[in-house]
Amino acid sequence: MHPKTHKTAVVLIPPEEVWAPIQRIRREHDKQFRRWMPHITLVYPFRPAGQFDSLLSELARACKTTEPFELELAEFRWFAHSKTRFTIWLAPEPAEAIRKLQACIQPVVPDCDDVTRFAGGFTPHLSVGQAESRRDLKELVGSLQSAWQPMGFPAMEIGLISRGNPPDDIFSLVHTMKLGRTN
Repeated sequence: MHPKTHKTAVVLIPPEEVWAPIQRIRREHDKQFRRWMPHITLVYPFRPAGQFDSLLSELARACKTTEPFELELAEFRWFAHSKTRFTIWLAPEPAEAIRKLQACIQPVVPDCDDVTRFAGGFTPHLSVGQAESRRDLKELVGSLQSAWQPMGFPAMEIGLISRGNPPDDIFSLVHTMKLGRTN
């Protein structure tokens, strides 16, 4: 069994030019704001950063099977972790395009399947915050949704990200891999 770590991930990162409205929400409501950039997780946990180079050619082959596609962030949803713990997220659409991309990458590291083991399977999402009661959740989601201007962006590449130990525990982009056969 190969090792996996919570210090690395494979993600889809929106282009920085669309970050501002997402980051305004995350700065106020997301306890992971400092650690993570806005992202849609594809594989997490992942292999240690020292193994990235040995995976690049297989990941590049997997990425060639998926052409770039457009995503839209228009609706807020949530996961319930308990009666008092909720994660609020933006639902990237079309979700099926992200599921297909994730399914192409997963066989490269078959044991790094944590995001697919949930009861509903893999759910593409961009986390923006947490709530600690159902009342707070409903108020916050309602407020966010009424103020939100839907946005779109192209999904052109995946990112391999890594973080160190505290205090250097902020994820940074280590490698990118273009989607599609025109690489």
